[in-house]
Amino acid sequence: MESQVRSVLRPLVRTNQWFIVVSVLFTWITKQEWILAIPLLAGLMGLFFGFNPVMRIAKLFLRKHPSQYIPEEWDQQQFNQTISVIFLAGGLISFLMNWTIVGYVFTIMVAAAAFIAILGFCVGCFIRYQWKQNQYRRSLSKQ
Repeated sequence: MESQVRSVLRPLVRTNQWFIVVSVLFTWITKQEWILAIPLLAGLMGLFFGFNPVMRIAKLFLRKHPSQYIPEEWDQQQFNQTISVIFLAGGLISFLMNWTIVGYVFTIMVAAAAFIAILGFCVGCFIRYQWKQNQYRRSLSKQ
């Protein structure tokens, strides 16, 4: 029996990353913090319902058969989306409470991580890998 790993197509992941970066930039330029609520809600929907509207819309524009795109691991993307949601929520709440510096810290971190991922290095993947390695080392030491 062959098990299939659940995945997300890379162009959909990239679209979501660009959406986060552009949303943060628009928030900074316009000083309209509510803009952060859009990628935040899309991320929450993806986490809780498995339906990210940004990715669903982007899927309509794919030209090739899904098997022709590089897949990204679903669990890893959920981990990355969780981090993104936490930082977007932190940024939105901070801006709404007039904690401007904290809002910028949160949004700089999420935008930087998304942009770095677009360039090819996944910060969330690195964090998850280190976390899994730490769990594994601790499980060995308990034996």
